[in-house]
Amino acid sequence: MRAVSLLPSATELCYALGVEPVGVSHECDHPPAANDQPVVVHSRVDADASSTEIDEQVREAVATGGVYELDRERLRALDPDVILSQGVCEVCAVDDADVHRAVADLGLDADIVTTDPHSLGDVFADLERIGAALDRGERAREVAAGWRDRVTDIERTTPDEGPRVAVLDWLDPVMVAGHWVPGMVERVGGQYGLADAGDPSRPREWADIREYDPEVLVAAPCGFDIAQTHENWTDLTAREGWSSLTAVANDRVYALDGDQYVNRPGPRLVDTLELLAGILNPDHPPTVADRDGVRRLSGPADRPRV
Repeated sequence: MRAVSLLPSATELCYALGVEPVGVSHECDHPPAANDQPVVVHSRVDADASSTEIDEQVREAVATGGVYELDRERLRALDPDVILSQGVCEVCAVDDADVHRAVADLGLDADIVTTDPHSLGDVFADLERIGAALDRGERAREVAAGWRDRVTDIERTTPDEGPRVAVLDWLDPVMVAGHWVPGMVERVGGQYGLADAGDPSRPREWADIREYDPEVLVAAPCGFDIAQTHENWTDLTAREGWSSLTAVANDRVYALDGDQYVNRPGPRLVDTLELLAGILNPDHPPTVADRDGVRRLSGPADRPRV
């Protein structure tokens, strides 16, 4: 089966099934072998810009044709049997409607498998659907069973009720993470009062965050690694009332790699669950310090510490 993956999470799911895609998006960088595959999706947004500038670029791109450009000629040349797309968010990857139009216009004989996960369980189901499409059904069931066992083990070692938690997947404007994040926080004992499980991520007024007053605050901007989150940290610390948040006062503010972990609904969401368990429950093994994907940040200071 010749598969083209148009988003990083689907690429990781392919590799988990033992299938190497023949084409990927510009953001597909894990596992490392994905970097060597032909790229069929490019972004119109400068990913190295500031949080505020990226938001402005995204708004302009959405209004003028979309954030992503699909390389139709390369897609035609790759002649895939299966194309992996997504329906979660037009900002996260090429829009599914654009993929269907391209396949029709190019006359490709390809099945389009669209992922639309809003929970950890949805990701497991996506793996099995992709496995069926790629003739890896048995392998998909085995892998999914292993993931479910890991999730159960993590849940067993965390308390039923813990601190109030806020996970932010953008800094300016402030956005509260939705989709699979609320349910994952609740699985490891956190209270997630700013969104219900399955809700989309959306902007929130800073006053709402202050009123909620999280006991643990996690910054995991979509597409940002920890270093880029550091670069944009004053988007939060300069806000009125930052130092008075309980999470800040108690030194329970963290940066979690939103690019590689939180915002990729693929195999490493189980790793994300483990990282969240360590953040919310410091006695949970492995501890936060054991993993490179998360860093505790200083409380009221303008610059975080690593």
